[in-house]
Amino acid sequence: MGQNGAMKLGIVGAGKIGGTVGRLWHRAGHEVKFGTRHPAALAPLVAELGARASAGTPEDAARFGEVVLLAVPLAAIPALGPALAPLVAGKVVLDAGNPYPDRDGAVAREALAHTAGSSGWVASHLPDARIVKAFNTIEYRVLGEETGRAGDPLGIPVAGDDADAVDAAARLVRDAGFAPLALGGLIHGKQFEPGSTVYNADMSVAELARALGVDPP
Repeated sequence: MGQNGAMKLGIVGAGKIGGTVGRLWHRAGHEVKFGTRHPAALAPLVAELGARASAGTPEDAARFGEVVLLAVPLAAIPALGPALAPLVAGKVVLDAGNPYPDRDGAVAREALAHTAGSSGWVASHLPDARIVKAFNTIEYRVLGEETGRAGDPLGIPVAGDDADAVDAAARLVRDAGFAPLALGGLIHGKQFEPGSTVYNADMSVAELARALGVDPP
């Protein structure tokens, strides 16, 4: 962790969610490295952000980050897992992915069938990482438009088995301009997957807590 609590954050996937959250974290003072299979295509984004932003491969981003955001389609995980697993061992990895059978096919069905939900399935491909499910419930345009909303911030649920990892995720949710709601172990991520009452519902943290039947923070 750098000066004033700034962190080095790796972002695997620089699409709608990865690009938006990366911008928000950069605005909060963190150093970000976006990782995709075509890093040259990210030159405009890196130039827009300027200092403290860079791009490379998914492996570069995973190696760089003290915390890593995984923001790729679920179908990419089986191929990415072997390359990323040793690079994120011991690190906090925020899983922003969602299982969409229409898009991801059999991979999504397998993930949905996992006893700990789709993030538990992701964790099985990154066995030594400290996985936290986060940033999967709000559409990217809402993330960009509602960051830092005064008085009644939008809530983002988080779930993970490692308490320190959940704390790190909650801090990064706040840095992005939202309010975290920690639900407990990774298995609770099933409560905010696609099809749940809180998915893409754009709730305040108090509304989110009521909908999920937990105490507000």
